[in-house]
Amino acid sequence: MKHLTQDDWNPASDEVLRDQRAAFDTLRERCPVAHSDFLGWSVFRHADVVRALHDPATFSSVVSSHVSVPNGMDPPEHTAYRRLIEPYFAPGRMAAFAPACRQIAAVHVASLLAHENIELMDALAHPFAVQVQCEFLGWPAPMHEALRLWTRKNHQATLAGDRVAMASIAREFEGYVDDLLRSRHTPGAHPEHDIAASLRMQQVNGRPLRDDEIASILRNWTVGEVGTIAASIGILAHYLAEHTALQQRLRAQPSLLPAAIEEILRIHGPLVANRRVATRAVEMGGRQIGAGDRVSLNWIAANRDPAVFSAPDEFRLDRDPAANLLYGAGIHVCPGAPLARMELIVVMEELLAQTEMISLPDGKLPALAVYPSSGFESLSLQVR
Repeated sequence: MKHLTQDDWNPASDEVLRDQRAAFDTLRERCPVAHSDFLGWSVFRHADVVRALHDPATFSSVVSSHVSVPNGMDPPEHTAYRRLIEPYFAPGRMAAFAPACRQIAAVHVASLLAHENIELMDALAHPFAVQVQCEFLGWPAPMHEALRLWTRKNHQATLAGDRVAMASIAREFEGYVDDLLRSRHTPGAHPEHDIAASLRMQQVNGRPLRDDEIASILRNWTVGEVGTIAASIGILAHYLAEHTALQQRLRAQPSLLPAAIEEILRIHGPLVANRRVATRAVEMGGRQIGAGDRVSLNWIAANRDPAVFSAPDEFRLDRDPAANLLYGAGIHVCPGAPLARMELIVVMEELLAQTEMISLPDGKLPALAVYPSSGFESLSLQVR
């Protein structure tokens, strides 16, 4: 292919932010490994993303000097922490949490029915994502608003590339965790058992987890869950509002919902990309990536690659689910995928069960979210 200049594209340009999916699709076909000052090398083809995911020795997850457990670790360090984390998302824990998750979803969906016209992101997507995350972690209700504001600030700092602000926001989250852990040692306090307290009892490599490691685990779970769950709810509701025949089919056949959710989120992914660093010089897509170069794996483009998903914009329930990179692949496949899947199934079950029709109102176009988010910034819907 023709080698383009070093600055192949600008991820923060108006053209890209106007429609990220369209821009990523174009780059995947025109320049599948593209360079920008903002992100370094961006990888758009499914095969290249999968190659990087399964070669952590070349494409390292240690992308920051700050502790990031386990997302920012490579084997063998990653292996020990991952083994510690996975039981928190085991089937038994998911089954035990399901009733609380459904209750939260049912209450939020019921509140929508008081209004025919709603703004879904503020009325359902964000509050559900925050409340269900706090419930899963065992965090008190006063944390809901703090966590919502923290998530927004984290998004804004990431978009601006403001590393000073990002570091400050990370310390703010650590402060929340420190306060929660401190409350468990206050004389006379009897707080409910929660995951932060449980992690305090865990050991890795023969020693207890440090507080900064606990904060990192919880921060990674929170960034991963709250933002992507809210984005996913918006994407799913919008798709069903546009495709009313499918909406009614899923009401009649709710057993199709798990596969339908994964296919809709393949078409319009809720997470844009994850970072890596090249540990050695490597060729990919006709480009020379240098040792130490930043690499961004673009999930949205990879999951819309026609080399893997024929007619990628078409909704099909017969696609190979193993090819869908919605939750990643390889050693860093999302440990919280069982929780995310349950949350999305439950909230969509409630949304479909409690309504007769979800539709798009005339004259109120949705506003797309911008990097580092995907989905919708705002989404007006009619529900009845």
